[in-house]
Amino acid sequence: MTLDSIDAKILEVLQENARVSISELSKRINLSLSAVSERLKKLEQSGIIDQYTTVLNAKAMEKGLLAIMMIGVDGSLNQKDLLRVVGETDEILECYFVTGTCDYLIKIATKDTDSLGLVMKKIKEIKGVKSTETNVIIDEHKLKHSVSPLAGK
Repeated sequence: MTLDSIDAKILEVLQENARVSISELSKRINLSLSAVSERLKKLEQSGIIDQYTTVLNAKAMEKGLLAIMMIGVDGSLNQKDLLRVVGETDEILECYFVTGTCDYLIKIATKDTDSLGLVMKKIKEIKGVKSTETNVIIDEHKLKHSVSPLAGK
């Protein structure tokens, strides 16, 4: 599906506040309620809108220690074992299979260094994990939860 400027504006408003009413959305983009509803339905059906969600404040949830862990693996790794641990560990927010000097990259949110250590221990105990490097995030300078509907236009 190709986005036009109206679709992009709808998506921008929803990224600011996914709880905005259809009425408010209609006013902000100067389009009728029925037209906005129809466009939303098409954006959802096409898969451009993947989900509506609530973003929690990590510090307010006492999970303010953020870290990135780079994981190197060898040929003995059973990927299912790693992905099972990742899936079962609530402190792991994201996991990526990547190119470069490591094989996997995970983002972790924990309460303190003790709980970070427990997550690190779980990962290091997986057969086939040959190395890890963990970096604590000191400050966030940009955090987006989704792609921009206007990027590259």
